Amino acid sequence: MTQDTPWRRRSYHRDWLMAEANRMFDMYQFNAVNPKGGFFDLDAAGKPYGELRQIHATCRMVHCFAIGHLLGRPGADRIVDHGLQYLWNVHRDQTYGGYMWSLDDHGPRDDSKQAYGHAFVLLAASAARVTGHPLADRLMADITEVIDTRFWEDEYGAVAEEFARDWRKISDYRGQNSNMHLTESLMAAFEATGDAAYLRKAERIADLIINRHARALDFAVAEHFDSRWNVDKAYKGSDMFRPAGTTPGHWLEWSRLAMQLWVLGGKKLSWLPEASKKLFRAACDRGWDAKQGGYFYTLDFDGRPLLRHKIWWPMTEAIAAAAFIGEHDPDPYFEDWYRRVWSFAIAHFIDHRHGNWYPELDSDLRPFDLFFTGKPDIYHSLQACLIPLFPASGSITKVAAGAS
Repeated sequence: MTQDTPWRRRSYHRDWLMAEANRMFDMYQFNAVNPKGGFFDLDAAGKPYGELRQIHATCRMVHCFAIGHLLGRPGADRIVDHGLQYLWNVHRDQTYGGYMWSLDDHGPRDDSKQAYGHAFVLLAASAARVTGHPLADRLMADITEVIDTRFWEDEYGAVAEEFARDWRKISDYRGQNSNMHLTESLMAAFEATGDAAYLRKAERIADLIINRHARALDFAVAEHFDSRWNVDKAYKGSDMFRPAGTTPGHWLEWSRLAMQLWVLGGKKLSWLPEASKKLFRAACDRGWDAKQGGYFYTLDFDGRPLLRHKIWWPMTEAIAAAAFIGEHDPDPYFEDWYRRVWSFAIAHFIDHRHGNWYPELDSDLRPFDLFFTGKPDIYHSLQACLIPLFPASGSITKVAAGAS
């Protein structure tokens, strides 16, 4: 071994990554299962609380424990089944079709139909299909039909954002975040089924949001759009889910997805790897806090920080992107950032007492609760540990299925 050997290829680092992943699996497998259906949120100590079930959290648990099952984790299949039963029998709207955003023990809490949530239903269905779960084909067929008939706007090559329970239009807002996660899910669906229609949709979304809009902004990813997919720079929504300005964490997430899309598409679209690397560099050049470290949550369109505190998931996306891109480009830049982000994470974000990551740090890098409470979910931090362990040839679910 030389000092130039990437961490992801070193046996010690690989063992450390798997140990971290298993700490997360342990926390959620033995604490998050709600006997009434679905999953509990976890507090700062990793203990269950509350009764709200949001659809993206349900789907992410299915996705993550499908990966665990494919890797050979005992009991992970029960978590997958538990989540799928709740998704199919409770989140699914048997009156109007589609999937409701959130429920509690008494029924729907928010019965709207959100593109963001439906993207994660497709991800869960794809993961379940790879595991061979008996509900997977029904779920895959149902969510595909809902996306195609209710959300997809072929004129633009992307999905509309939100509807009421009975499919009345809520707003003319269009958002990149839901379409980004749908791109992730469409690639997983393509891998799970072999149906190239999923891949073509993913390529169209990427072309709209990255090749057209992000390229025009020097690879800053615009978040908010009107109904005709014109950038809305003045948009001010919820700081948690629709913050004003741009979000460097999403540039990092897109950088990995763009490279993955290039690989799955047979390496035919040459703009994808170029965009992937420019997105990553832009996020590190403009979004990293050079004084204290960590990625600013949001920037304005001139690159100035808007929300200066640090959130965990951009860090995890930087790790996953640096590892994935680094497998296709030997430039030491990506390995340097892989090491820098992990080193910052272990010093500030990883909760060494209770497990998983603190979701937020204030301006002095102290854990605090503004947008998130406790340990929000396993999805981002688990993938940061697992993606570097496997070939950069597709989604983590698919490559885990082929692991030996």
